[in-house]
Amino acid sequence: MMAMQQPSPAASATWHDYWVVTKPRVTALAVFTSFIGMLLVDKGFPPATVVIGGCIGIALLAGASFAMNCLLEAAVDARMKRTDWRPSAQGRLSTAQIVIFALLLGVVGSAVLITTTNVLTWALTLATFFGYAFVYTLYLKPNTPQNIVIGGAAGAMPPVLGWAAVANDVSAPALLLFLIIFAWTPPHFWALALYRQEDYEKSGLPMLPVTHGREFTILHMLLYTWLLLAVSLLPVSIRMSGIVYGVVALGLGLRFVYLVWQLRREYSDARSRGVFRYSLTYLAALFAVLLADHYLSWL
Repeated sequence: MMAMQQPSPAASATWHDYWVVTKPRVTALAVFTSFIGMLLVDKGFPPATVVIGGCIGIALLAGASFAMNCLLEAAVDARMKRTDWRPSAQGRLSTAQIVIFALLLGVVGSAVLITTTNVLTWALTLATFFGYAFVYTLYLKPNTPQNIVIGGAAGAMPPVLGWAAVANDVSAPALLLFLIIFAWTPPHFWALALYRQEDYEKSGLPMLPVTHGREFTILHMLLYTWLLLAVSLLPVSIRMSGIVYGVVALGLGLRFVYLVWQLRREYSDARSRGVFRYSLTYLAALFAVLLADHYLSWL
């Protein structure tokens, strides 16, 4: 395990430092997709206790996982401009502080999930974020340029967790939600890695642009955006959603393909940033329309 930076005597942790290591934006995205998964199970609104408890429990366990990720990657983060500001990288939080904080979040989150949802949801959530914090962080990320592809399984699980919280099972619609995020993850993160390539070179992480070059990376991004387009239309084929979702998903997907194709034709960091930003808009819009279509078909 890489050596952790220890706080200087003058350093003192604040509540904001603890908040930052939970990666609140990523946690919010996980909760959002989990919430969508909950609402897609039935036409009616799920029990409020399940929704609220599920979202809180998933957020707490996600925060615990991200805190451990920050701890284990503190040395790497300190070498990258994108992450050198994190409290874990700057040494404002010690190893003991982060571990205790993560354990507290994990215990409370587990208790909330078990009491408000079901054991299946708790087990899947625990496995998901344990896999991210340890399997992905310690093994996949530093050892293979396919780290984002394989590790994307953890990032694709939140809508499955939301589905399981309400349905107490994992059926075909939940797996389709998983596949959408799984296919979305590589072009999303590789766009970031392209315009942050210098950072990743300094970090020593074997990101695809570093190990295989820009053209190879963008080609794979293009292939994944086509795959994403196909996968995003599967909910229509199994009648999970209707024509409204299908039309919007097609438009959003073709736009994603076009932006990556433009990036391949004429690369610039600005274009790569644009692809990254669009990928975030794409996922939020796709899930929002999926939910809207779900309830429109009920009217």
